Amino acid sequence: MTDLKAPAHLKAATRRWWLDVVGTYDLEPHHVKLLTLAAEAWDRAEEARKAVRKHGLTYNTRLGEPRARPEVAIERDSRLGFARLLRELDLDTEVLSEGRRVPSLRSNRS
Repeated sequence: MTDLKAPAHLKAATRRWWLDVVGTYDLEPHHVKLLTLAAEAWDRAEEARKAVRKHGLTYNTRLGEPRARPEVAIERDSRLGFARLLRELDLDTEVLSEGRRVPSLRSNRS
């Protein structure tokens, strides 16, 4: 599956990461979909983080009550989604976890 192209809507750095993962591991089609979802979650978290940096963590309602900006929840949810998707792909462990790890392409090359 190394002939795959990274989704064009991903940010450049995220596309490079996506391509690196696809080039390193022997992914099944459903793994590629999970990887794409993880990349999208990362980009969304980064967008939200930039908005929080620009606008702050809170805003005041018309009654003057402080409220968390929506981007705070978007960042949190996207980071959690990214972490869960990576865990589902099981790419970050050295030891095979019950044989679920996606095999590395490098380990298959002789």
